[in-house]
Amino acid sequence: MNGLQVFITEHIYITGLVAGLFTWGLTALGASLIFFFKEVKQVVLDGMLGFAAGVMIAASFFSLIIPALDYAEDLNKLNPVLIVVAGVMAGALFLRMLDLVTPHFHPNQDLVEGTKSKMKRTTLLVMAITMHNIPEGLAVGVAFGAFAATGDPLLLGPAIALTLGIGIQNFPEGAAVSFPLYREGKTRKQSFMMGQISGLVEPIAIIIGIALVSQMEKILAFSLAFAAGAMLFVVVEELIPESQAKEEHRELVTIFTIIGLCVMLSLDVLLG
Repeated sequence: MNGLQVFITEHIYITGLVAGLFTWGLTALGASLIFFFKEVKQVVLDGMLGFAAGVMIAASFFSLIIPALDYAEDLNKLNPVLIVVAGVMAGALFLRMLDLVTPHFHPNQDLVEGTKSKMKRTTLLVMAITMHNIPEGLAVGVAFGAFAATGDPLLLGPAIALTLGIGIQNFPEGAAVSFPLYREGKTRKQSFMMGQISGLVEPIAIIIGIALVSQMEKILAFSLAFAAGAMLFVVVEELIPESQAKEEHRELVTIFTIIGLCVMLSLDVLLG
């Protein structure tokens, strides 16, 4: 292994923290747009969410599911497809359960989802985006944890690409939180603070993901697939419906989704 690979292996939790601060920082940067613009057109916010969806779809497959399949094949114990399918389904079910028990509110909806709550709409909106960030953080943590556990240099590229991709798509997500909060009556400073706070869960989730898999090589394939399933649930259940809510924006949003997918695909090829 080269110097970077050795450093990451020996300081995996520091690496995870740096990755988490990077992804959170881009969330904060996106939220900071509220200081420079009074309003962003809904079509722009929808396009941002569509772009984020494309990044997450590509990241789920190229940085998580394909490495999971490759690693499951190396185990030579069970059908690799069964391991990965089980992981994807478990990840999706985990997010579904979190969705059911956590009260939250989406900008394009009037009803509060999850358990009943007397919390303010703005707080519920932040909780909705925070839920998005949990599987993203877990995915990055699991990816780096897989590299630390195996030392396989082929797993490092996807982990770095995943971190960059998640960070890039966090920028529009930060804006997608701060501007609706501003419209709900919060000040610019309050909108920014609440928008960037939604991204703070990612460093925590990354550390948890690393801890879960870095010492347990046998569950790496399942864990990678689990993270992919959780991310795909967020995309299909929330990001795509929210970005496509306005019928007149759907074609443009679809293009941005494909652009996001291509950006993430390019990152994975360049770094993998």
